[in-house]
Order: sequence, then C-alpha cells, then structure tokens
Amino acid sequence: MPALPWTEGLELGLSFMDDTHKEFIELLARAEAADDATLPAVWEELVAHTADHFGREDEWMLATGFALGNCHSSHHKVVLQVLRDGLAKAASGDMAPARQMIKELAVWFPQHAQTMDAALALHLRGLGYDPETGEVLDASALPAEAISGCGGSSCS
Repeated sequence: MPALPWTEGLELGLSFMDDTHKEFIELLARAEAADDATLPAVWEELVAHTADHFGREDEWMLATGFALGNCHSSHHKVVLQVLRDGLAKAASGDMAPARQMIKELAVWFPQHAQTMDAALALHLRGLGYDPETGEVLDASALPAEAISGCGGSSCS
C-alpha cells in the first residue's frame, strides 16, 4: 500500500481540485514504487504536475481576491523549490533526497489539502468560481481587501 492512499477525507467537493489532488497522489505512489533507474523520470513528472497544479491554484487565488504574496502561494513556491532540488539530486544519481521527500510529502499533503486547499475550495465555492472561464458568479462575495493569508478563518 502506498504511503499516501486517496481517502474521502482528502475530498474538497470541487472536482477540478479533487481530480488534480488524485493525480498528485497517484504520481507520488508511482515515485514510491519506482526503482532507482526510473525514479528520476517519475520525479520529473511529479514536479511538472505539481508546478501546473500549484500554478492553477495560484491563478484562482489571484483572480478571486488574494494578494500576490499570500501565504498559500508562498507555501507553494517553497514546496516546489524543494521538489526541484530533489529532481536535481535524482538526475545526478542521488535518489536519497527524493525517497525521503516521498515520505515527507505523504505527511505534508493531507495537512495542506485539509487546511489551505480546503479554505481555498470554500472560498471558490462561495464565489461560484468557474475555473474554466475564470468567471465569478457572485462578484458581491469578493473580498473588500486582498487576502494575504491562506483564506481560512485562522489565517487572515
């Protein structure tokens, strides 16, 4: 069994977020199962997926009232840089950092999804946000001031 299986507890109720999160978990499981010969390629796929995943979330936040340097987006930047560092190590033949990151991502991801991403999902749902068109159905629900935190009630 992979270190991080998909569970209902990770569902946010927005298919466009849940589907991306399922893909992340599947790639993480593939990386976990990969031998040293295939890990660099799988890790590269994971990094590319995560860059796209975080990029989309960052775009949604900016389109719906988050400040440019909000803590959720800042968190994305840090995690993505660590993943890229792991890719560089794996590409040079050192698999240990990526293998350690797999274990750490299995702990990090549920916490991130159930806090920061859950707050974002609640925010997007409240606005009636359509990720395909970028349309906000309830513009009156947009925040009066840019959100600098993660969007949750405990993170302003």
